[in-house]
Amino acid sequence: MDFVKVTVDQRISHIYLDRGRSNALDQQMIEELQQTIIEAGGNPAVEGIIFYGKEDFFSAGLDLVALYDYNEEEVRRFWHTFFGFIRTLVAFDKPAVAAISGHSPAGGCVLAICCDYRIMAQGDYVIGLNEIPVGIIVPESIFQLYSFWLGHAPAYRYLLEGKLFNPRDAMEVGLVDEVVDAKSIRTVAERQIGKYTQYERNAWRQSKRNIRQSLITRFEADQTDAIESLLKQWWSPATRAILKAIIDNLKSKK
Repeated sequence: MDFVKVTVDQRISHIYLDRGRSNALDQQMIEELQQTIIEAGGNPAVEGIIFYGKEDFFSAGLDLVALYDYNEEEVRRFWHTFFGFIRTLVAFDKPAVAAISGHSPAGGCVLAICCDYRIMAQGDYVIGLNEIPVGIIVPESIFQLYSFWLGHAPAYRYLLEGKLFNPRDAMEVGLVDEVVDAKSIRTVAERQIGKYTQYERNAWRQSKRNIRQSLITRFEADQTDAIESLLKQWWSPATRAILKAIIDNLKSKK
């Protein structure tokens, strides 16, 4: 794999996002993450997974620079792949912990909230779902995933304004569970996953499936209509203009 590195230590799969400085998500990276989750789920020697980012970035979300240049077929394929990956991770019944080492907006936040527990590094970082300010439609399934942790009314408000949170505020609203010094984030993640794996395996995993059943059902449903609505907005002149402005700004900072 090019962008996802995996090591297994003491029956835990440590999954490292490794694509550039910001771990922006493109087609290949999503495919690699999907493969990694499937392999971890099917490997009896793996009892849980921990996701790691890089210094200052867990994941900056979707790689807008790359996606902007995708043709219609490529963009449609990407969104189907993305929702397929989220479906797989939402239904993953082994313990999953996100060690959020820095910024984690949009797609990075979606990856994190699929996990059972989120630990975020202290610092001048943001996390949240800011799709609407970028001109991207929020699908109902993503709203349900967000509200699973934040509650329906807060998720509704935060999504419609594209609110991003610093680590402390994210912990206050329930978006992350702990905020720690970056140097201790792996230790804390391993400690938390150890709390989960100490219990009888079947009881824990079946309970997780039961608790998440409404989410699993929503993501197992056909997402075609939601994706087609998203694609129509993606190609609209207004969204293309917003994306172009964001991309120009990103390139000017390099």
